[in-house]
Amino acid sequence: MYDLIVIGSGPAGEKGAAQAAYFGKSVALIEREPVLGGACVNTGTIPSKTLRESALHLSGFRQRGFREGSIEVTINCITVADFMYRKDRVIAHEWKRIDDNLRRHKIDRYEGDARFVSPTRIAIKNAVGEEVIDGNVVLIATGSSPHRPDHVPFDSEVICDSDTILGIGRIPERMAVVGAGIIGVEYASIFAALGVEVHLIDGRTALLPNIDREIVRILLGEFQNRLGITMHLGMDVDSIERCDHQASLTLKGGECMVVDNVLYAAGRSSNVEGLNLDGVGVKTGARGLVAVDENYQTSVPNIYAAGDVIGFPALASTSMEQARVAMVHAFNLKYKTRVASILPYAIYTIPEVATVGLNEDDCRKAGTACAVGRAYYRDNARGEIIGDLKGLIKLVFDPDSLKLFGVHIIGENASEHLHIGMMVMQFNGTINAFIDCVFNFPTLSEAYKYAAYDGLGSINRKRTLEQELV
Repeated sequence: MYDLIVIGSGPAGEKGAAQAAYFGKSVALIEREPVLGGACVNTGTIPSKTLRESALHLSGFRQRGFREGSIEVTINCITVADFMYRKDRVIAHEWKRIDDNLRRHKIDRYEGDARFVSPTRIAIKNAVGEEVIDGNVVLIATGSSPHRPDHVPFDSEVICDSDTILGIGRIPERMAVVGAGIIGVEYASIFAALGVEVHLIDGRTALLPNIDREIVRILLGEFQNRLGITMHLGMDVDSIERCDHQASLTLKGGECMVVDNVLYAAGRSSNVEGLNLDGVGVKTGARGLVAVDENYQTSVPNIYAAGDVIGFPALASTSMEQARVAMVHAFNLKYKTRVASILPYAIYTIPEVATVGLNEDDCRKAGTACAVGRAYYRDNARGEIIGDLKGLIKLVFDPDSLKLFGVHIIGENASEHLHIGMMVMQFNGTINAFIDCVFNFPTLSEAYKYAAYDGLGSINRKRTLEQELV
């Protein structure tokens, strides 16, 4: 009898298992695939972010600001093998890292498909046969897979989802990305950076509606003007058909296009098929989402769930923390009792976008007064050096107390720089934190100081104007 059985070896499964083992619990981990890491390592976060770096390198996209003609990059010479080489190396390294972590924590591994026999008993089926193990607590960390609507004729060669797009045999000349969510916009920009003619299609009229509108306008401009992505917003796809080695798409308005590849990114569904959750009383919702409470406990007291399998925010970073919190609650460890209330989000497009906290629209809807401070990379020495002239750090804060409400960034290393602002927010800090600090020069981080100065200036200008009007 194990203290804990974990189903799935993605971020939630690995960290949940390690958390319990660290405190001396006996742990078994079940993974149905022959490799560790789940979608995060094998088909999702790690591959897509590595491909982004490969695209930036192979395309010469980072060679901004060099004299025209001084550097030549021939996209036609880039093969799929070139594009995927680094990705495969990074994934192999992650397999070893996770395996080492499980071994270090003395976690027993089982390979096969898991199925609940009872709330404390799990059957594991593989090529050898079936065995049954028992555990006092079970953590479901099976992740999610791309949602595949029945009307889309996926073939994994021409018409792909976000998993199978990694296995295409050639770099396409023309590509359609259906779905302008985070996955869609990331892959659209990656392939566009390689010189692929990309058409981004979405039935919604606004790109990334939950992101600060000013940041999105800059991103949209970069997509269209620098990357050459053709946007088809407010246009649903009526039909998709494969025609030999290409695909034909017809949009609701009647427009037709023929492309070499289609990436259909229509969200994700929880991996719960075959687990027999209904049989043991675990409640699920739409697309298989497992219902949990604030402690990540399911409707069955000894069964917990964390990560993509429970839905939003479905980030690797939050999945790890959810699993840790779940195990602390399950074993009453008196350690990490909640996931932080302030969560960072990053979208690894080209250029990169990152956001934390409230934006101007959020404040307006809540009836909260706010002020804004901006600093552009073009006015920053490091921004000029690297040639990133469209970057922006934007601060949203209280005009009276100066408390920082939110940070929104577009540009080089946005996901890294965001954490500076997030830490100030974590400790209820004000924009004076940036003014009081000394930043290395030249750095992009220094833009925080000038965004804060700009914010103070905007408040003073507004107050002066108000006094003049009185």
